[in-house]
Amino acid sequence: MRVGIGYDVHRLVKDRKLILGGVEIPFHLGLAGHSDADALIHAIMDALLGAIGENDIGEHFPDNDPQYKDISSLLLLERVGEILNNSGFKVNNIDSVIIAEKPKISPYRDEMRKNIARVLSLKIGQVNVKATTNERLGFIGKQEGIAAYAIASVERIF
Repeated sequence: MRVGIGYDVHRLVKDRKLILGGVEIPFHLGLAGHSDADALIHAIMDALLGAIGENDIGEHFPDNDPQYKDISSLLLLERVGEILNNSGFKVNNIDSVIIAEKPKISPYRDEMRKNIARVLSLKIGQVNVKATTNERLGFIGKQEGIAAYAIASVERIF
C-alpha cells in the first residue's frame, strides 16, 4: 500500500463559474485558473500521483499548454486514473476536505463523490469529501480563495 497527499488553492474572481468536484455550484464568484480551476479535483490528482511516485499535475498538465485551457478537471482526473492503471496501481480510497468560507458545500458533496467515483471506476464508499471554513481567518476567511486537501491510498495490482 502507498499513500499520497495533495493540496490546491485558487483565487475567487468574478466572471468565472465555481466548479468543485466536477459540480457547478451557484455562486457570484468562481475560481481563477488555466483549466476549470477545480481545486478539489486538483488536490485529488496530486494525491494520486504522489502515491505512485509521479510528479505533480503541473508537470503532467502544464498551465501554459493551450490544450488544457478551460478543460474539465474531471477529464484530467480520468487521465490520472489511466496513469495509475498503466503503472500497475489501483485506488483503495480517497479522503478530501474543501476549505471555503462560502458557499456552503454540503448540498453538493454527494454529487462530487459520485463524479469522482465514476471517473475513477470506484465505489462511492471509497471517496470521501468533507468541507470546513477557515473561521474567517486569512485569505480563505476573507473569501479571497478556496483550498482543498486530499489524501489517497493505492495498492499495486501487478
